[in-house]
Amino acid sequence: MKTIEWTRRTLIVAATATVAFSGLAMAGSHKVMDSVHFLIPGGAGGGWDGTARGTGEALMNSGLVGTATFENMSGGGGGVAIGNLIENAASSHGTLMVNSTPIVIRALTGEISQNFRDLTLVAGTVGDYAAIVVRADSPLTSMEDALKIYRETPEEFAIGGGSVPGGMDHLVAAIVMQGAGEDPTAFNYIGYDAGGDAMAGLLSGEIDALSTGFSEAVALAGQGEVRILGVTAPDRVPAFDSAPTFAEQGIDAQFVNWRGFFAAPGLPADKLAAYQDMLAAMMETPEWETVRARMGLVNIFRPGDEFRTFLEGQEKQIGDLMRELGFL
Repeated sequence: MKTIEWTRRTLIVAATATVAFSGLAMAGSHKVMDSVHFLIPGGAGGGWDGTARGTGEALMNSGLVGTATFENMSGGGGGVAIGNLIENAASSHGTLMVNSTPIVIRALTGEISQNFRDLTLVAGTVGDYAAIVVRADSPLTSMEDALKIYRETPEEFAIGGGSVPGGMDHLVAAIVMQGAGEDPTAFNYIGYDAGGDAMAGLLSGEIDALSTGFSEAVALAGQGEVRILGVTAPDRVPAFDSAPTFAEQGIDAQFVNWRGFFAAPGLPADKLAAYQDMLAAMMETPEWETVRARMGLVNIFRPGDEFRTFLEGQEKQIGDLMRELGFL
């Protein structure tokens, strides 16, 4: 995990306690929240962890928040943290929980018993598009090249990912194949326990292509290890604008793995508005831009009802596809 040097305030990492919401104060031209506690439903070093800690870093360094604290609570595919936030709702008004697309997928499959409707939706903040990549020395230079090989010998062409069958990497590959006019249930998907294992499978030739997050693809492409065949963004992403989108290749395959924040059910409206104002202000600061660029993510700020509409749309897209694949 990359070590971050905190330049303005000391980062206090809380083990268990939920810090009470302290309201708003004025400091210079900024509205500042004295403290925010971030609940992270997974372990250190993952995407949720990085997003929460990066958000806390930007809030403190920009002067919008005095102190940010962090609590990692793994288990149950995120269900343990969600359940804890719900059960302790009355005392958790100072807590923001980070989450992402898996809350939709795992609720659909029944891996977790709750869904996003059981929480207060604060805002979606950033997104990571997905990508299909091949080895840098692969003869495949476009998605059409890959599809040509697949159509000739479908049983021999394998796409891998760092999630089990029915997980997000599999679903992304299925969205791409479906968008290309292929049967999304027919291609050979090989799931690995983690992204690192999947990358090793690609480099060893065990799989022909890899479904992964765009930020991970950019890092690997920058190291000269992979070539990006396509990105699930509507337009080329400035962070790596040499990577073509699927859309420009005539493939209707758009998908974003959002990351955002939820609060306990029953959060008072004024406190919800304060959180949303805080995050909106943060995303306009140079301190946040430093964090966002480092993580390779894109801003997709969607507060409240806009966030809910987006989640309901993604739930339908993923649910329909999972039913077609036979996972629901």
